[in-house]
Formats: sequence, C-alpha cells, structure tokens
Amino acid sequence: MSAVAKVYRWEVAKLLAQKRTYLGLGSAMLVPLVFVIVLVLQTGGPNDVPLGRYIRDTGLAVPFVVLFFMSIWGFPLITALVAGDIVAAESHNATLKTILTRSRERGEVFAGKVLASFSYTLVVVVAMGIVGLVAGSIAWGFHPLTSLSGTKVSAAHGLGLLAASLGIYVLPLVGIAAFGLLLSTITRNSAASVVGTLMWALLMQLLGVLPGTEAIRPYLLGTQFEAWHGFLRVPADWTPVIRALWVCALYIALPIVVAYLVFLRRDVAAE
Repeated sequence: MSAVAKVYRWEVAKLLAQKRTYLGLGSAMLVPLVFVIVLVLQTGGPNDVPLGRYIRDTGLAVPFVVLFFMSIWGFPLITALVAGDIVAAESHNATLKTILTRSRERGEVFAGKVLASFSYTLVVVVAMGIVGLVAGSIAWGFHPLTSLSGTKVSAAHGLGLLAASLGIYVLPLVGIAAFGLLLSTITRNSAASVVGTLMWALLMQLLGVLPGTEAIRPYLLGTQFEAWHGFLRVPADWTPVIRALWVCALYIALPIVVAYLVFLRRDVAAE
C-alpha cells in the first residue's frame, strides 16, 4: 500500500505540472462564477431546470443548477482531458518503459494512475460547488433552500444536501474517467482517448433522450447525473440514489478491470 501511495503522489505531482489540469479546474470554477454574474446583470432565469426558479432566493441553489448544465458536456470534457491522457502520455513521452522496468510493479503504477484520475474528478466537482456556493451567497445570500418537493429546508440542511449531491454526482463522472483510462491504455494516443471518451459520454446522454429507450434509460450512465434529485425531495427519494450506486459501480469496474489486464500484458520493449 505504501508503494501505491508513493506512485499516487507522483501521479498527482505530474498532474499539477500539466496545463490541462489547470484548464479543467479553472473551467469548473469559472462556469458558476460567470453564471452568477450573468444572472445578476439580467432579469429572468433558468426556470425550466431543477431549482432554477429559486436561483435568486439563496446562493445554495446555484451549485445545483450548475450541476445540471455541466453534466451535458462540461464535466465530461474536463474529466476526459485528464483520464484520456494519464496513461497515453507515458507512451508519447517514452517514459513508461523506464517506470515499469526500473521502479514499480505494474499493478502499483496502474493503481496510482487510477487514484490520481479519480481524485482529480472529485476535486473539480467540489471546486465548482464551492465557487458556486460562495458566488451565489454573495449575490443573493445564504438562505433556506426550497426543495424539489416545494418545501423549505434550513440553510444548514441545504448545505448537507449539497455535499451529498456532489458526492453522488461524482460517481458517473468517475465512470467516464474509467472509460477514458481504458481508452488511454489501449490506444496509447492522448487525442484519440480524450475525443473517444467525450464522444462516449455524449452518446450516453443522447441515448437518454431518444424515443424508444425508456426501458434502458434508468441504467444509462448519463441518467445517473440526475440521481442527486432524490436528495432534494421531502422525504428523500432513495431509489435513484441506490440505483446510481450500483449502476455506476458497473460502469467503473468493468473498464478498470479490462484496462488493468491490458496494462499488465503491455509490451514495453517497443516503448
């Protein structure tokens, strides 16, 4: 475990040295800020999205509304930028052979990359939530939140709901990161992996709105971005939350297992 922790720290250090890391993180923080500024400067609002009609009642509503918009392409793109590159970059830089033959076991290297990719996904979502909450609270105050059931919950309770919502929202993003890591391992090409991951994420979204897909819709990865709605009902609706837990677990585990097997059998002689 200590060896995996060392690899993980090294992978995090490499992420911190890459421009794309800050591009994704900066975008995740900039979107809610721009969103609040635009709403402050104009009338009306996104009344047709969850909690959109309450956006000016409390800053607590801002992160929830931004979650809706960012799930379409924003967060999938940010996730793909890192997950699709984290293994392929080693091939491009011709560094994987050195890592695998002189320092750590393959399983340790792979685990460190997985943890670093998943950690980045969590950080960008939390960063968005914090910036959205702070910006919204400055603009409209930190007041009680109106739930999707139409009942008021205290600001403190709303903060807890936000934390739970961000936590469940991360799961489908981790599923996207897992697929990106799989493509990164197989293709050894960062551009192909990033684009392929984004296209796959958008395909999941498209299938969710096509007519005739009602039977499979609850089990699509894109649908799990709506699981946090269950927390915003009074009483809480645990059905979408529990479904998201096991559905996302499958979308995460399967690509990771395949990527791990490919990584173990990878021929680095030609790297």
